Amino acid sequence: MNGITQDNHDAIDAVKVARTTMGIGCLSDPLDVLLFMKRGGELIYAGPLGPKSCKLIEYFEAIEGVPKIRPGYNPATWMLKVTSSVEENLLGVDFAEIYRRSYLFQYNQVLVERLSRSCGDSKDLNFPAKYCHSYFNQFLACLWKQNLSYWRNPQYTAVRFFYTLIISLMLGTICWRFGSKRDSQQDLFNAMGAMYVAVLFIGITNSTAVQPVVSVERFVSYRERAAGMYSALPFAFAQVAIEFPYVFSQALIYSTIFYSMAAFEWTASKFLWYILFMYFTMLYFTFYGMMTTAVTPNHNVAGIVAAPFYMIWNLFSGFMIPHKRIPIWWRWYYWANPVAWTLYGLVASQYADDDRLVKLSDGIQSLPVNLLVKNVFGYRHDFIGVAGFMVVSFSLLFALIFAYAIKSFNFQKR
Repeated sequence: MNGITQDNHDAIDAVKVARTTMGIGCLSDPLDVLLFMKRGGELIYAGPLGPKSCKLIEYFEAIEGVPKIRPGYNPATWMLKVTSSVEENLLGVDFAEIYRRSYLFQYNQVLVERLSRSCGDSKDLNFPAKYCHSYFNQFLACLWKQNLSYWRNPQYTAVRFFYTLIISLMLGTICWRFGSKRDSQQDLFNAMGAMYVAVLFIGITNSTAVQPVVSVERFVSYRERAAGMYSALPFAFAQVAIEFPYVFSQALIYSTIFYSMAAFEWTASKFLWYILFMYFTMLYFTFYGMMTTAVTPNHNVAGIVAAPFYMIWNLFSGFMIPHKRIPIWWRWYYWANPVAWTLYGLVASQYADDDRLVKLSDGIQSLPVNLLVKNVFGYRHDFIGVAGFMVVSFSLLFALIFAYAIKSFNFQKR
């Protein structure tokens, strides 16, 4: 059936009808059926059209005062014209009331009752699940959708790569060959500062850039989830998964350029550790931005919520204040700080196994590099695996909170 209202009066040129087959009694033949409503949603006709709309024309022409249709006139146009609010006021009739007193209304009531009764051998419809596809298939469909969405959004993807390239070149030229200079304690601190600044620059950029993208995708998902296309968790995990290749490309671009320009030690293990820590650091910053968006109404509020934590992570990272000098009642947060674990892994993988002597800040005494980073910052080479596990865990934690928030919170305004 097709519903037509007076609201689209000027746009309709013809009546669109649906071919339906009624398998009850004398209604076994296909009929063209029209459902016609006036402004306000009140029904004024529900029945067959007949050849060349003859049944419809016959019904309305039988109403006193309704003008006859001219030969060759479009029945749809005539129908809308004679039932308009203006014509209804001129005739002093209510077409909805006329329909409710008509034989057609009584016939439809009987038909509804007959169709409402179930046959003896009929069974109720039963669906084993709310969605026709499994969670995995929903995830694949959402992942493909997100892939197209990201590919068609160069303002986010291309600009992010461009910014990564610029930042890596800028920091590489500022920190030129810092990694190869290991003569003094200050040289070591300079290299550590270069790593520290890079983490914050790239990380906060990723976190901030992803928030408006997730905000838009979330509001699109409200409509699609309401239509039963997919559930919340497959959408959320697809949003998480689509970031993996983009962030990996970022980490590879940044690490290759900055590592070579800063002239850190070129061994396979050290370079791979550097890429691993930078990759998961960029990931947990990205997922943190997504998480703050998911628990807030929009990306503007998410930016306000996220900003104080950047300052706290910065303060307790172990660079500005080594964790041994942090008051004991605040030292626990050093271990709960993702940036602290990133810095731990980056510095320990580069310096905690180096036994070359460096001059201390007094310019007289010397100490092996590994003992210096252990005594001042508490970084141990045998703890690198734990640091790697922690940065992976923070990425997983933020991703899971994001998925839970997408499933549990609905900020859609109705």
